[in-house]
Amino acid sequence: MAAAAKVGTAVKRWATGDRLLAAGKARAASTQWFFAGAVLLASGVSADTYSLVVSGLGGEPGYEQRFSEQAEKIAAASRNLTGSEATTTLLTGAKADRESVRRELRSLAAKAGPDDEVIITLIGHGTFDGEQYRFNLPGPDLTAAELGTLFDALRARRQLIVNATSASGAVVDSWKREQRLVITATKSGGERTATRFAEHWVSALTSLEADTNKDDIITATEAFEYATRKVTESFKSDALLATEHSRLSGENAGRFQVARMGTAARVTSDPAMNEMYAQRVRIERELDAVKERKASMVVDAYYDELEGVLVRLAQLQRQIDAKQPAGRE
Repeated sequence: MAAAAKVGTAVKRWATGDRLLAAGKARAASTQWFFAGAVLLASGVSADTYSLVVSGLGGEPGYEQRFSEQAEKIAAASRNLTGSEATTTLLTGAKADRESVRRELRSLAAKAGPDDEVIITLIGHGTFDGEQYRFNLPGPDLTAAELGTLFDALRARRQLIVNATSASGAVVDSWKREQRLVITATKSGGERTATRFAEHWVSALTSLEADTNKDDIITATEAFEYATRKVTESFKSDALLATEHSRLSGENAGRFQVARMGTAARVTSDPAMNEMYAQRVRIERELDAVKERKASMVVDAYYDELEGVLVRLAQLQRQIDAKQPAGRE
């Protein structure tokens, strides 16, 4: 466990303030590692998180407005999550037609690599005829099979698909894949009433109420549990029988970040700072990915890779600290 001891020493020193130097000294070839880490950092090899938010057909003005507003808030939360405008795409109204959704999903498949993350959120009405689910859009709808084929073309190993539409539970089994989380507003295609889930999913992503461990970061687990609880409470408050029961399928939802707030969310007027905050999020994602692979790795290889990510994170944090005003993170 010598490698673990070295990393532990590096992390302890990093935590007390001497982040950059201590992490570098954790290896015998510290100078080479520092330059290698700097090259990796500059080349931007860290993972990105891409988000596509689609607001489907409302059918009447009240629903149209509600769905559009919910989609805009989720898109804003995605931008805060990454610190970047470029990785979030929002489709609402007439722009959310079948061909536009297909085009954006194909675009995601092209630009999101294996180490990236993808979050897809569908808001609106869905229908299920006993055999096929359809996501209602202006013009022709998209079926579960068509959407599933487009999702399967995504190269990103970590995927989260949130289907907040009515009858959304019909897609769970057909969309399940390894490393993919699927969240639906209903438990089956038989729950066809307009859902309340999206409203509370938005709240989970835009307030600290869902942040159970108080770290200013909302995970898929926290958001799902919060939204599910609030949906249940809303039906009880209205003295109505619940017409929807949400589902979560997949593993490691507690490691999948969906929102960052407070000190964790960094969107400033300085583009350079925003990029550094976005880079920090990406490296933190890498750190989680390394931890997830621990069980399948040789011990020394695991700690070597872990240390490499920590070195890069420490280097970046020093750059952020240098640009921060005194007294702030």
